[in-house]
Amino acid sequence: MANKTYAQEWLSFAKKNLDTANLLFSVNHYEDIIGVEIQQCIEKTIKSVNAYFGIKIPKEHDLVKLYFVVEDNIKLNDEEIVLLKIATNYYKEERYPNPNYSPPPKDEIKQVLSFAQILFFKICNLFKIEIENLRQ
Repeated sequence: MANKTYAQEWLSFAKKNLDTANLLFSVNHYEDIIGVEIQQCIEKTIKSVNAYFGIKIPKEHDLVKLYFVVEDNIKLNDEEIVLLKIATNYYKEERYPNPNYSPPPKDEIKQVLSFAQILFFKICNLFKIEIENLRQ
């Protein structure tokens, strides 16, 4: 049985991350900080699918792993799965100072942010959740 209310709670939090990422992007803020907001938006959006369909929500931040738990309920193409992999890296510990660290490029952030928005609206539409009704 669908649990629209529980999914809506997850989407309310995802929207905050999405709004924050968009705001930070619009003022040319740090790409690595924007990336964390994008990753969190996508993670919470995917977890809203778990919530809606009553699937146990994994304590996991890997977006690809999270997606494969719900792939029977939402379909992403290969390019979108690559974007999940990219966004997952925005939240990993490797983003902290180390010899191999560099912030993601702005054009990549723009592409993944666009995907996050599309996925968020797709899920809201799928569950017939009005964005203006999401809790602030």
